[in-house]
Amino acid sequence: MNGTNFPIEGLRGVINQLLVALTVLAAIGLSSCAVKPIPLTKEEVRSRMQEDRVVLTKDQEPVLGTIDLYEAMARALKYNLDARVELMHKMLAQTQLDLSHYAMLPRLAANAGFDGRDNFTGGVARSLITGQQQIQPFTSSEKNIFSADLSLSWNVLDFGMSYIRAKQAADDVLIAEEERRRVANRVMQDVRTAYWRAVSAERILPSLKMLDEWVKTALEKSQAVQDERLSAPLVPLQYKLDLLNTQRYVQQLFRELSTAKLQLAALINLPPGQEHELKLMVPERESGTLELPPDMTVLENRALESRPELRMVDYRRRINARETKAAILEMLPNLNLQAGGNYNSNSFLFNNHWGAYAARTSWNLLNLFRYPARAKTIEAQQKVLYTQNLALTMAIMSQVHISVAQVAQAKTETSTARLYHDTQSQITEQTRQAWRMAKLSEQTMLRERVNQVAAQLRYDTVEAGLQTAWASLLAAIGEDVLPNDLTREQSVSDLAIELRARWVKSKELLK
Repeated sequence: MNGTNFPIEGLRGVINQLLVALTVLAAIGLSSCAVKPIPLTKEEVRSRMQEDRVVLTKDQEPVLGTIDLYEAMARALKYNLDARVELMHKMLAQTQLDLSHYAMLPRLAANAGFDGRDNFTGGVARSLITGQQQIQPFTSSEKNIFSADLSLSWNVLDFGMSYIRAKQAADDVLIAEEERRRVANRVMQDVRTAYWRAVSAERILPSLKMLDEWVKTALEKSQAVQDERLSAPLVPLQYKLDLLNTQRYVQQLFRELSTAKLQLAALINLPPGQEHELKLMVPERESGTLELPPDMTVLENRALESRPELRMVDYRRRINARETKAAILEMLPNLNLQAGGNYNSNSFLFNNHWGAYAARTSWNLLNLFRYPARAKTIEAQQKVLYTQNLALTMAIMSQVHISVAQVAQAKTETSTARLYHDTQSQITEQTRQAWRMAKLSEQTMLRERVNQVAAQLRYDTVEAGLQTAWASLLAAIGEDVLPNDLTREQSVSDLAIELRARWVKSKELLK
């Protein structure tokens, strides 16, 4: 065969010029594609701020009239941002589970392509014995070829792994639901405490304002007596000091209670500034209807069955156990099945359309040596989860006993506070009558009025503490007073009715 001789030096020059041109083009391309940090503009930040303020309370039912405790709890469940985040986490886990189902399906791929060249591809044959060319140069392909295929492939090992991952994703959905229960129960406790503080503030703040004005007037009178020297210098000074102590106590109470409605408004996601328009219904005192069961074992068993923290660990242990099956599957040979149809426009082909099928297997032998280390890791994780389960079990049993003790103590304190309040009310009334008849000084009357407000506040505080302790007991035993099918479409009024019914039922369950 006669070959064609090319000038080697000329070819090298062309190649060098081509390399230089490619280098220049690559440098230009890289410089044009360089990414620089671009900070947010003030307009973008302002736009985000305005959008967030609108979205915060968008699509919320307006507060109409007076709301009771259960409507406040319903609003917290629907609109509280912490509870909403956990609901979104559950929805995300459900979406990931739905997505994992598609990983078990076969792979269906459609491909199409075009190949072209400026001359024909061809070749010759040469004898291995004589070294001579046997046939003239020939071609079996056109210059321009269009090809397409549609193939269905199924990896058996990937299907098994995808099935295990889907089962684990299903457990992740259940973990997200238990986390939602835990956060929702905490929000309910916070709402109950904040509601009772807000009710106490609504009931006491007017009296505090009146007392503050009364003290200011008395201070002015005391200063006038001191300036005019109508009595011994020590007497008005001592009276003034008593008034200042009273004023300090009144201002301290006012400071503690003035933010109560703001805290409640934040829990039910009311916009800041609207807490002053919030009208609360005073709930009935329930200290006489909250009864503790005599057998603590029943409460312990119920807590160990129902607490979301323990259930989450159980689901994580199940996920970790399935990881063992995944590790075993990884050691097995991989089998890939494939079938499909093909088309090629090359006119030299005898068949332009054909079907193809194949079965291929592969085996990564290194996975056999990797399995012992993987198994040890899975076993260590299982031991960690088991120990965590034991620690939670002990902590939960302790919480049950502590919650029962807190409820019992709160009931005792409530009874004492009620008796103290009633007694102080009688003393205040008799003092008022004696003051009107000029038998007692204004200082004595003022002191008893302050004592009356303090007794009222103490009564409300211990009642709120009792409600909080009872809610903590329900949370400690895992008693779920929340609807299982809570949706964004459910109205606040319907949800409040359901919460009230579940709360009444929970009191009956603990008797």
